[in-house]
Amino acid sequence: MSRIGKMPVPVPKGVDVRVDAEGVRVKGPKGELVSAVPAGLTVAVAGGEVRITRENDEPSTRACHGLLRSLVANAVEGVTKGFTRELEISGVGYKAEVKGRSVLFSLGYSHPIDFPIPAGVAVAVDAKAGRLTVTGADRQKVGQAAAEIRKLRVPDPYKVKGIKYANEVIRRKVGKAGGK
Repeated sequence: MSRIGKMPVPVPKGVDVRVDAEGVRVKGPKGELVSAVPAGLTVAVAGGEVRITRENDEPSTRACHGLLRSLVANAVEGVTKGFTRELEISGVGYKAEVKGRSVLFSLGYSHPIDFPIPAGVAVAVDAKAGRLTVTGADRQKVGQAAAEIRKLRVPDPYKVKGIKYANEVIRRKVGKAGGK
């Protein structure tokens, strides 16, 4: 039995969890998320908690057991608290600003970069500190949006310029030793 999969997911007050043909539907104050239920797994909602059981011990079913439990737990946490990823922009002249449903980046290229903000995700920019905050209810969408923003200008290990996660540590490299 999966150690993660057999743990129940507690459902806090104000969150509604239903199982229908599309999958597990979690609705709360920050939105609604749906997780598909793979074949061989059953979801039961009772007594303020969600339990996931599997019908057999096939490797594919066992692999999805803990995954579905984690997806449901993340959905419950997302509709109550939400998820946040913080990024830092460092470099002379590097900046970002939100314009409507997109973020306009100036990252040292010959042109500005217009990044469209995905649905269900919000981006806030603190221009003075050079910080971007990506928030939303869906953990996967928040992480994907943050990764795509980081990919616009990956941090340089020589000068530590670019976009990095707030908790990321970039190991500095020394440049050329020079001629003797």
